Formats: sequence, structure tokens, C-alpha cells
Amino acid sequence: MKRPEHSASAPAAAPLQRSGRDVLQAIQNGDLDDPPISHHVGLRFAQIDDGDVVLTAEPDASHYNPIGAVHGGFFATVLDSACGCAVHSTLPAGVGYTSLELKVSFLRPITAETGTVTAHGWVTKRGRSAAFAEADLRDRDGRVLATASSTCLVFPLANSPAR
Repeated sequence: MKRPEHSASAPAAAPLQRSGRDVLQAIQNGDLDDPPISHHVGLRFAQIDDGDVVLTAEPDASHYNPIGAVHGGFFATVLDSACGCAVHSTLPAGVGYTSLELKVSFLRPITAETGTVTAHGWVTKRGRSAAFAEADLRDRDGRVLATASSTCLVFPLANSPAR
């Protein structure tokens, strides 16, 4: 199923009115537009639980670096999304997050022939103002391609009752 392109008319109020998990599930179900970055790496939700998400992504030749392998930015984007969405899934309505730090360890190369990759992200600790998450990226045979750890800032959104 081809998803609609991102629209400037997407409900910006959704994060104020819905929990993070509800927002992510609405994106997964097609009730809210995918974030534009999703289209660049073929990012899709496979599973959403509190503090735990699974995403898939589609590497292709458009992601190649000059030496003919998928650029590290693809890895980082997918792993940052997995960590961030895991954190987002724990947040109540009116609360947002942003990545403060991301550390990626590249373990194996990716090419277009690798096919669909799967990122699993999970929260290791969430406090009132900071959250910590980890993620791994695997190929279709379950081999770990990369790992990441992330620190996120957690904050009330503008115009939020949580503010």
C-alpha cells in the first residue's frame, strides 16, 4: 500500500491530544501522515508497545555512499527513529521529546541486496526530563548490522496542559 505524501495540513494538534503510543499507532494505521523522513528510507512500523517498537526500512542504491554501500546516515536515521519512537511510545498527551545524543556502532555493511532491514528500539530508562533508549538493526536473517544508544530530552509541548 502506498502511503500518502506528507501534508502540511496534517493535524499538528495530535501530539497535544493523544498519547505518544496513540500518535504512533495512528501513523501505523494511516490515520495520520507519515513523517516526511519516513519516505526517504522506506520506514514503516511493524510493532508498537509501551517503550518498545519495531520498524522496517528499505535500503536501496539511492542510499549508497561513494564506495557502493549504504551510507552510515541511513543506519543512523533508522536507529534514531527506533530509539525515538520507543521513547515517544511512553509519553502522555502534551509531552514531546527530542534526541540529544546518538551513538551508533556499525557492525556490517548494507547494500540494496540486503533487502528489508528491521530495527528494534526499547527504552532502558525514562525519567521526567530525560529518557534513554537502545536499538539494533538486523537483516532478514537476523544478523545484527548496527546498534545504537540514545539520550532524549523529554519536555511539555507548547500550548499543552502538561506545561
